[in-house]
Amino acid sequence: MPLKADLDAIDWKILKELQEDGRMTNVELSRRVGISAPPCLRRVRRLEEAGIIRGYRALLNAPALGMDVVAFCLIGLKHQSEAELKAFAELTRGWPIVRAAWMVSGESDFLLHCVASDLATFQSFVIEALTSTPNVETVRTALTIRKVKDEGLVEIAP
Repeated sequence: MPLKADLDAIDWKILKELQEDGRMTNVELSRRVGISAPPCLRRVRRLEEAGIIRGYRALLNAPALGMDVVAFCLIGLKHQSEAELKAFAELTRGWPIVRAAWMVSGESDFLLHCVASDLATFQSFVIEALTSTPNVETVRTALTIRKVKDEGLVEIAP
């Protein structure tokens, strides 16, 4: 699959380092990738402007904040017209318990990543929000047991 961006080895190093620690200073980043600070900053800004770096955020420890339930929901819609797909996608944006959502192919239409404080809160969401949503035909849930891998979203080879 061809790359959609023209990146050299230094750009890839920058992306790898920032994905591991987005809070490091530009001076530290430049030291790690082997170039001086000014061109490093120009490269980072170019990657941001190109939309390759979408933003920066803190990764929170959900259980430490009392958010102990992580679950995935597979949603099947009765009708898959473009308007119906867009309408359901828009609904997901308004549900705080849904932390990420994907439109998927196969037996289901959407995959929702949900985080809740407890099982009762998650169950209420499934019953009161998901199953009662017009056009939702099936809801299959999977409660997680424990996270076994947590890497950056994109693999970047060394």
